[in-house]
Amino acid sequence: MDFYTRTKQFSLKEISPKAKQLDEDAVFPKEIFDKLGSEGYFSLLIPEAYGGEGKGLSEHAQVCMALAESSATVGLCYMMHNVALMCINNHGDESLKQKIFTDVVKNKKLLALAYSELGTGTHFYKPEISAKYTSTGVTLNGTKSMVTSANYASYYLVLSPAKEGEKLNNWIVPLEAKGLTFLLSQWDGLGMRANVSCPMEMTDLFLENEYKIGEDGSGIEQVFATVAPFFLTGLASVYSGLSADIYQEALQHATTRKYAQDLSLSHIETVQIHLSRLYTKMVGTRTLTFEAARSYDNQEADAVLKIIAARIFASEGAIESATIAMRVGGGKSYNKQTSLERLLRDSFASHIMAPSVDVLNIWLGKAVSGQQIP
Repeated sequence: MDFYTRTKQFSLKEISPKAKQLDEDAVFPKEIFDKLGSEGYFSLLIPEAYGGEGKGLSEHAQVCMALAESSATVGLCYMMHNVALMCINNHGDESLKQKIFTDVVKNKKLLALAYSELGTGTHFYKPEISAKYTSTGVTLNGTKSMVTSANYASYYLVLSPAKEGEKLNNWIVPLEAKGLTFLLSQWDGLGMRANVSCPMEMTDLFLENEYKIGEDGSGIEQVFATVAPFFLTGLASVYSGLSADIYQEALQHATTRKYAQDLSLSHIETVQIHLSRLYTKMVGTRTLTFEAARSYDNQEADAVLKIIAARIFASEGAIESATIAMRVGGGKSYNKQTSLERLLRDSFASHIMAPSVDVLNIWLGKAVSGQQIP
């Protein structure tokens, strides 16, 4: 059984029945993530030598997509955990890997990313927090603006200025760190409401050098070498999964909602056109996402271009699909009697998640024309 099929079975049982309530309560789905941890999903990308599954980008895409087909929020929070783990695996020293991987494998700890800030937004690789260094570590002061899985994840990756120049460092901030505060009351998202992406304040927060990932000043290289491909593929997977959820909901409504002469809405040609477009977008976004992941795992020359394209295509596809589906749902969906209104709100996050679609279109345009991506 592949990871998509296995995770799909998990999602239908553990996530789908709770998706509506997650949106209404806007509370992090702790029970679901506890079960994901107990089922071994937190260790998917951890190398076998440390007790993990040792899988790659393709499996990352499969699991994220299958989760998102039941709840885009769950898929989003899970994929950020994987991104953080891969960054540690590819750039951390042996002692750091032993510490974090052991905590994940044995204690089922979750990781998250804390990169974006109010001043720089989608350009999260331009942090404005302050970092004062000593021989033993760093003291951080400042606020990260939208931290997913806030107050549930046990570790948060934070970008800060390095000791010299314009370089960056990548740090791991433990949940129990003194000076760490989450402003949970400031989260009231339009969609993806259970991811609790609230501000994270750091006040004289001291980290010992052992919590730094990689060499001093290597943060930006880590972002583009590891964070970007796993993060962008994760987002492409999440929004491909959301498109699949939208399609299934619209199809269910169209085939069961009675119309004239006891026929369903699906007998109307206009609705048939809408269903055709929804199916095409679902298949297209899924196919490109899996192809991008396969290309990366096989170290093909155009893998990064495919990953960027997949994220753009999936993000735009989710919004377009949700808009089309609302036309299928009509007044029933507008009046919140189907899930399509909720899925429409979830889809709007796809354009603003850093790096935004606008930024990615610029990157892709630069890359295909032979120019350097920032």
